[in-house]
Amino acid sequence: MERIQRVNQLLKKELSRIIFKQLDLPKDVLTTVTRVETAPNLIQVRVYISVLPEEQSKLVLQGLNRNIYGIQQQLNKRLNMRPIPKIIFIKEEQTIEAGRVEELLDKIQKND
Repeated sequence: MERIQRVNQLLKKELSRIIFKQLDLPKDVLTTVTRVETAPNLIQVRVYISVLPEEQSKLVLQGLNRNIYGIQQQLNKRLNMRPIPKIIFIKEEQTIEAGRVEELLDKIQKND
């Protein structure tokens, strides 16, 4: 379990660097790698992406998926591990839900 956590941290760091330094993402959009979940057999990795403003998330994910082969190659060059997991980009939903919960809590506090 500890090995998977270390792999997750390493992949998150390296994928963040690759995505933000080498890809041409829109400048007015904030894109964040929020978390990474690697399968126990290291065959695939789910990369959760948060995008603000929310309306741009589909466009950003399309761009990432269009460049997935290049991202995978860069990851292969940077990491000395085998196998390199296959990347799957997923829109982060938990941060959206957390934001809604915070808004509701703020409203409740203001009403008290």
